[in-house]
Amino acid sequence: MAEPQGQLEARWHRAIAEIPEAQWQALTAASPLPFYSWRWLHGLEASGSIAPREGWQPMHLGLWRGEQLLAVAPLYLKGHSYGEFVFDQSFGQLAGHLGLRYYPKLLGMSPVSPIVGYRFHVAPGQNEAALTAVMLELIDQFCREHSILSCNFLYVDPAWRPLAEAAGCATWLNQQSLWTNNGYRHFDDYLASFNANQRRNIKRERKAVAAAGLTVTPVVGEEIPEGLLLRMHGFYEQHCSRWGPWGSKYLTEDFFHYAARELRRHLVLFSAHRGDPLDPVAMSLCVHTHQGLWGRYWGSDEEIENLHFEVCYYAPIAWAIGRGIQHFDPGAGGSHKRRRGFIARPHASLHRWQHPRFDAIVRRWLPEANAQQLEEIEVINAELPFTAAPLSLQDLT
Repeated sequence: MAEPQGQLEARWHRAIAEIPEAQWQALTAASPLPFYSWRWLHGLEASGSIAPREGWQPMHLGLWRGEQLLAVAPLYLKGHSYGEFVFDQSFGQLAGHLGLRYYPKLLGMSPVSPIVGYRFHVAPGQNEAALTAVMLELIDQFCREHSILSCNFLYVDPAWRPLAEAAGCATWLNQQSLWTNNGYRHFDDYLASFNANQRRNIKRERKAVAAAGLTVTPVVGEEIPEGLLLRMHGFYEQHCSRWGPWGSKYLTEDFFHYAARELRRHLVLFSAHRGDPLDPVAMSLCVHTHQGLWGRYWGSDEEIENLHFEVCYYAPIAWAIGRGIQHFDPGAGGSHKRRRGFIARPHASLHRWQHPRFDAIVRRWLPEANAQQLEEIEVINAELPFTAAPLSLQDLT
């Protein structure tokens, strides 16, 4: 598939392997997020975690001048809404009422990673606003030619959002959790931000884990042996199986093999153990940069009170403080996060619909829905048991 745009050529890539790693990385180098690196996305595809048989068809849009990549949009053709964590069932229901086919849909995000930061990646020196508009026109054309109702960009980079809105995208607000390092030097500084009652609760929760004879040790980067990552896959698989068909199991064992070879420098495992950290009872996997930490997966062999909070929240926060990391996104869902130092924050998804009536109905609904979301976030944050400094959305990425 190719569409000439003056000196530019648009190519739709059915695998990221069709795009040279060096060219992709030259465009994404300004982004600190590992989730949009060539190796991360290639690992998802090469491992079979993100594949057509799983309802994810890679369909990356590249703008080329000869053999030079000038811009790229990571995109997937989706046959379902799993692994997105932005719940669009109401859109699907509306499509059904209008006699429209909702799937497949075109989706822009880092698969199964609800991480703020999606954008089109543009080469330095290029007109980002102009290329964004060109690529959105190409996406509209692709959707019309293939009878695709919608294109959806999830967890968008706040800095890119105005460019896409100016080119006609509609904005839908949802919420995420975020911990911010307000200049803490030690874990006790973080505890001091809570009211007395919740401070006692956190201390009690941590003591329960220690009373079970467990220590939590971070294993970081190149220190992580491949066997420990495969053990993490076992915890991940086990945890997902507890929820049956709703278990959100997306990553194959091959992805963890791949991560051991290619992704370790961005990984930290929090091992709960009674002796050797390489022989864990429970473990969580987080992804990190020098500024950010993202909680992704966890699992446990034993049912131990408060172990989840220790392995997934308190130990990562203590590690982040020690590293001077500024933000910790613990992952999707969970109102229990609010009482443990995480603020509710809005995040935006951007949408384009090809059916005029569908588009008109949703755009009329969005202002009220977004206002209600912001009001809910304000109410949640007014009841937090800790003090927190205000943070601009621009700081999240």
